[in-house]
Amino acid sequence: MKYHPLGQSGLYVSEYVLGSLTFAGTNGFEALGSVDAAQARRMVEAALDAGVNAVDTANLYSKGDAESVVGRAIADRRDDLLLFSKAASPMTDGPNGAGASRAHLSRQIDDSLRRLGTDHLDLYFVHRWDGVTPVEETVQTMGGLVKSGKIRYWGISNYSGWQVAKTVMLARQMHLPPPVAHQVYYTPAAREAEYEIIPAGEELGVATVVWSPLGQGLLTGRVDRNTPPPADTRQGDDHWPEPYVADRDTLWNVIDALKRIAAARDVSVAQVTLAWLRGQPPVRSIVLGARNEAQLGDNLDSARLELSSGELEIIERAGRPPAIYPYWHRAMWALDRPTPAEREYLQRHRLSMGLKRTDEQ
Repeated sequence: MKYHPLGQSGLYVSEYVLGSLTFAGTNGFEALGSVDAAQARRMVEAALDAGVNAVDTANLYSKGDAESVVGRAIADRRDDLLLFSKAASPMTDGPNGAGASRAHLSRQIDDSLRRLGTDHLDLYFVHRWDGVTPVEETVQTMGGLVKSGKIRYWGISNYSGWQVAKTVMLARQMHLPPPVAHQVYYTPAAREAEYEIIPAGEELGVATVVWSPLGQGLLTGRVDRNTPPPADTRQGDDHWPEPYVADRDTLWNVIDALKRIAAARDVSVAQVTLAWLRGQPPVRSIVLGARNEAQLGDNLDSARLELSSGELEIIERAGRPPAIYPYWHRAMWALDRPTPAEREYLQRHRLSMGLKRTDEQ
């Protein structure tokens, strides 16, 4: 297992993190899994044995029940791992039951610490952008939680590029700790984060942590252009809308490429998917959300799988996003003076436009 520094911090995090979205399975999360405390404990032990040093959860997952399961599972291993959680999603009825306000976050951190059975979190994410609360208030609140010792570092999740930039720059101007990481949805078939979000994080020292790397089950080999999702998967449940797939043809082409490489390597499609993500330099950590120990074991085994440059290219080409404005314009005219964080993406946009890479001319 490799470890990477988390953004502009002194914290090293394993490239795989154990996720807990599948824990509990209550309060509207029944379609995602129902891992109880005993099974969660076995999964924590397996992850630690493989070198994983962090567990990720959120107050939203099963409306607090997943945090309670995590708390019981790590009760005597707290000092052996880093603990992450998130807040901002709706937890109670009423206008103040969600968001990134001081009132909401201050209450939610105390509730999360109680459920998790700990006195601090190592990393606390604002789970989604709050367009009502002033960003200054959110930054002050998170800085106050760091100062109080309730959290060590903080992060953001599901932010756009300009939201990442505004948050970081305001924190710096206010002489308060900025976010050190952001969680993004990013897979070989869902690459929208490459346009702005990942480059913004790289430019500003915010580490990229990937959630749902297997596309919430789409990239495990059980689904393809001729095989619909099984009824026991998230996609087979009419009540679970994620993930949104903007281009089905691209998805099928990526799955075809993953399956060919998996067959040639005699490994699972999930392992190839995870190995491709690990091969993307901006990705620092990947959150694994397994339903059971067998799935987790297969995911963890992918840490030993290294794809060749040719295999990485086959998957990249199959899922390459189109060059939209202003990226096609920058890919045409701005590669003499690119920002390092955007250089490779602009080169890929040239290829999608039928042009040569400038480093090949």
